[in-house]
Amino acid sequence: MQTWIALLRGINVGGRNKLPMASLAATLESAGCCSVRTYIQSGNVVFGCSSKSQPKLSKKLGEAIEVQFGFRPNLLLLTDAEFRSAVDNNPFKEVIPQPSSLHFFFLESKPESPDIDGLVGLAAPSERFQLVGRVLYLHAPDGFGRSKLAVGIERKLGVPTTARNYSTIQNLSAMLD
Repeated sequence: MQTWIALLRGINVGGRNKLPMASLAATLESAGCCSVRTYIQSGNVVFGCSSKSQPKLSKKLGEAIEVQFGFRPNLLLLTDAEFRSAVDNNPFKEVIPQPSSLHFFFLESKPESPDIDGLVGLAAPSERFQLVGRVLYLHAPDGFGRSKLAVGIERKLGVPTTARNYSTIQNLSAMLD
C-alpha cells in the first residue's frame, strides 16, 4: 500500500469550487483510497492506495471529484517519499521558526526552461528562493501576500504549481508519521 499526499489547488476560495473535506474524503474512499485524512479546507489530503501510478491515480481521482462536485481542481500527487524528500531538501531550515515566511511550491513537472533571471527580477530584496527538482522554496519574510515573486512563479517556471506554507508542511509531515 502506497501512502500518497494530494494537494488540490483553487478550492474553497471566495465561495467558488466548494469542496467540503468530509465529502472529499468520502469521494476518495469510493475511488479506492483508504485511511483518508484531510488537513484544513484548502485541499491537503493524506491517504493510502494500492495504485503505484501517479498519472493514472491523478486522473482517476480528478474524474471522481468532477463527477461528485461538478468541477475538476488541479490535483498534484506526491508519494510519501517525494514529500519527505521535499522537506529534507529545504534550503532555508534556519527560518523554520517563522513558518509563515517559508513556502514550498510543488511543481507538476520539472520545468524544461525556467526563467530564473525573471524570478530574480521579481524578488524583493528580502526574498530568497531556490529551485530543487520539482519544488521551489520561497522565503518571503515581508509576507507572502505582498510578494510579486510568489505571484509570478508559475508563469516564470512554465509549469503548474501549488504552494503550501511551512505550517501546513509540518502538519502534513505529522500526518505521515
